[in-house]
Amino acid sequence: MQLENKVAIVTGGARGIGLAIAKRYAAEGAKIIIADIDAMEGEVAAKALGRVDARFVRTDVGERRDAENLVAQACDGFGGLDILVNNAGILRTKPFTEFTTEDFNALVSVNLLGFLYITQLAVKQMLKQKSGNVVSITAALADQPVAGINASVSMMTKGGLNTVTRSLAIEYAKEGIRFNAVAPGVVDTPLHKDVPKEALTARQPMKTITDVKDIVEAVLYLSRASQVTGEILHVDGGSHAGRW
Repeated sequence: MQLENKVAIVTGGARGIGLAIAKRYAAEGAKIIIADIDAMEGEVAAKALGRVDARFVRTDVGERRDAENLVAQACDGFGGLDILVNNAGILRTKPFTEFTTEDFNALVSVNLLGFLYITQLAVKQMLKQKSGNVVSITAALADQPVAGINASVSMMTKGGLNTVTRSLAIEYAKEGIRFNAVAPGVVDTPLHKDVPKEALTARQPMKTITDVKDIVEAVLYLSRASQVTGEILHVDGGSHAGRW
């Protein structure tokens, strides 16, 4: 297994896509730290991985002190940090003129500061190791807006993650640190449980709904692909490609 004994942090790992990624990493033999703001769900998630070398660290990704504690737990507890998955994120949708300062601050805190704090600390450790891998979860909507999905301010942050991913890929290429992102479209999660399937399939030209396992496979690929960096891998049934 290529991930055997690798140390991985998965933020937002207590549920949904994050938990599915953590489970797959654990199955591949990696040592896992689940980071999440929800302590109860996080503890349950870590136990569900079924490994003694899996732990939960309660983390508000928008707080620098929490980020410092998280990375320290990986380095002190497991001896280093090989993979960081920036999965924690929030999405708010409403007409542009109705976004508030509170909306903006919340989006920036989780989506941008959450990336900045933990990734800076992770990179400092990876520089010591001369290797590392950062995968961020962004959104296909950042590249291809869809009429009726009013997420403009949310996509300011997700689009920013796409940009910084490419920039960091170049900045740290010679240091052996790779940066990539997975940009999902509509994913079949409990978030959409009350939305008619027809409404969801209409948002993708393949007329399908992306499954969580499709996102997990994309993250796993980027974790292993030693010659891939600076890539924004869209898993969206082709919706990023243009009008249909």
